[in-house]
Amino acid sequence: MTWFTGIAIYFTIWWTVLFAVLPIGVVSHAEAGIDKGDGGDPGAPVDPKIKKKFITTTWISAIVFSGLWLLLHFRVIPLPNLPSGLG
Repeated sequence: MTWFTGIAIYFTIWWTVLFAVLPIGVVSHAEAGIDKGDGGDPGAPVDPKIKKKFITTTWISAIVFSGLWLLLHFRVIPLPNLPSGLG
């Protein structure tokens, strides 16, 4: 696996994990009993905790990527040698 492929795979894992982590622990204004008044969405989260979710996503993605890297490095799951098309 080249460094570019590794970055692309990590980014894909990170993005997928982010969408799995985002809804965890979210309380909407409607669930909290807060009236948003005119123009506010009652389904919007009260406190989304985005920074905490980004950090959680990063370490979960690092663990998943490390496991995948180990499987590929020790050839438990071999990648086929595909032509790059650049030469």
